[in-house]
Amino acid sequence: MTRMRPQLHTCTLILGLTALMGFTLLGSHAAAVSPSDSSSATHFSDQHWDRKLPSASRFTILSAFGDAAVRDNETGLVWEKTLETSELSWTDARAACADRDVGGRKGWRLPSISELASLVDPSIRSGPALPLDHPFTNVLTDVYWSATSVTDNPKNAWLVFFDTAKATFAVKTITFHFWCVRGGMTADQY
Repeated sequence: MTRMRPQLHTCTLILGLTALMGFTLLGSHAAAVSPSDSSSATHFSDQHWDRKLPSASRFTILSAFGDAAVRDNETGLVWEKTLETSELSWTDARAACADRDVGGRKGWRLPSISELASLVDPSIRSGPALPLDHPFTNVLTDVYWSATSVTDNPKNAWLVFFDTAKATFAVKTITFHFWCVRGGMTADQY
């Protein structure tokens, strides 16, 4: 009788469990995959947080969302294409995103400070501080809420200024603009 090496046995067990639970391993990541959706398997591998894509290839308008959403090919996040111009408190902005239906899809949320700041191009000096040739509409040169609370003062949350490309924080009861996003969420966003 041949004995399996412990490393091989452990690897086989992990692969078997991930397949049984509907996950696929991608490098150091695991992603849920339904049997009928093989496109989910490339979700993590399509993220490029480690490099700067040229404007022409960074954003993709999603026809599956009725052209109402944009995929950021650097981060893998999906953003609303056309923003509302209303201002809400932090709590109301979170609720508005949670209730949002863009392109016939639910599952929207307020972005974390790092996600929101990832859209900023600090070299832009006029208009919203977004990469040239971005596809978004109604982006104001103003302040937008993030989902990230200030660690040592949870009555405050982080904001991004799309006129100066700066980040700061404010009391959550003040009203500012908001921009909803779809994609993976980490526990520290709220």
